[in-house]
Amino acid sequence: MSTGSKDFWEKLAVVLQPLGGLLTALAVAVVGVKGSQVLDRRQAADTNARLYSELMSRREEAESSLRKDMFVSIIQPFLQPRPGDLDTRVLNLELLAVNFHDSLNLKPLFLDLQRRLAAASDPDRNAYLKRVNRVAREITAKQLFALEGHGQSFRRTVLLEDFEKTGRFGAELDGESIDVEGRRCDVGLRVLDIDRRQQQLRLRLEVRAPEGSADRTDTRAVFDVGYFDFPMIDNTRLANGLRCAVTLSAFTPEAADLTTICFPGEYASLKDRPYYDEVIQRLRKAAR
Repeated sequence: MSTGSKDFWEKLAVVLQPLGGLLTALAVAVVGVKGSQVLDRRQAADTNARLYSELMSRREEAESSLRKDMFVSIIQPFLQPRPGDLDTRVLNLELLAVNFHDSLNLKPLFLDLQRRLAAASDPDRNAYLKRVNRVAREITAKQLFALEGHGQSFRRTVLLEDFEKTGRFGAELDGESIDVEGRRCDVGLRVLDIDRRQQQLRLRLEVRAPEGSADRTDTRAVFDVGYFDFPMIDNTRLANGLRCAVTLSAFTPEAADLTTICFPGEYASLKDRPYYDEVIQRLRKAAR
C-alpha cells in the first residue's frame, strides 16, 4: 500500500472521528427529547384517566345519593298507607316505575294498586287504571328495546276464542329456534289459562337444547304473565347462561299479543346476581 493512500485514510479518520462523536451526541439528544416527550404524554394521559375516573366516581356517588333520597321519599306512601288519595298513589307508582324499573320488582305494587282501584268508588278510577297499565306497557317496551340489542325475540298472537275451544290441555303456540351469541335453543310456549278480568295468561315455557348439542339440559317453567311482568326482572334462567322472558304486549277481548325474548344473563336486572357456577364457567372460558 502506498504512503499517499495511507496518509489519505489517516487524514479522513482524523476528520470523521469528531464528526462521529458529534453525530452520536446528537442522536442521544434526539432520543432523550423524544423519550421525554413520550413520557410526558403518557403521564398526561394517566393524569387525565385518573381525573376522568374520579369525576365519574363522584358523579355516580351523587346519582346514587339522589336516587336513594328519591326512593325513600316515594316509597314512604306505600309503607304508610292512607285511605283515599288514589291520584298520589298512581303518581308515586309512575315515579317508581320510571326511575327504578331495572332494579326493583314492582309487580306487587302494581297488583296492589290495581286491587285498590277495582274496589274504589272514585269516579276517576278507570282513568287511573289506564295510567297504570300505560306506564307498565311503556316500561316493558323500553326494557325489550334494550334487551333486543343483545338477544333475540319473537312474537305470537293468542286468539281468545280459539283458545276456549282447546279444552284443559291448552293451546300450543308455534315454537322458535333462538341463537344468542352462538348459544342455540328451541323455545316453545303453551297457553294453559286466560284470565280476562285480570288480563293475564298462564303459560308453560319449554326451552330445549338443539339435537346433537353437548349440553342437553332442558328448562321448563309455568307462570302467569300480564302487563306488570317486566323482562329484566321476571325471567327464567336457562342452563346455558341465558335468560328467557315472556311479556304481554296487548290484551283485547279478541286476542293477546305475547313477546318472548332470550338474552345473556349479564343484561338482567341489577338485583339478579349470577350463580357461582355461572361465574366459574365464564372464568374458564375467558382463560382458554
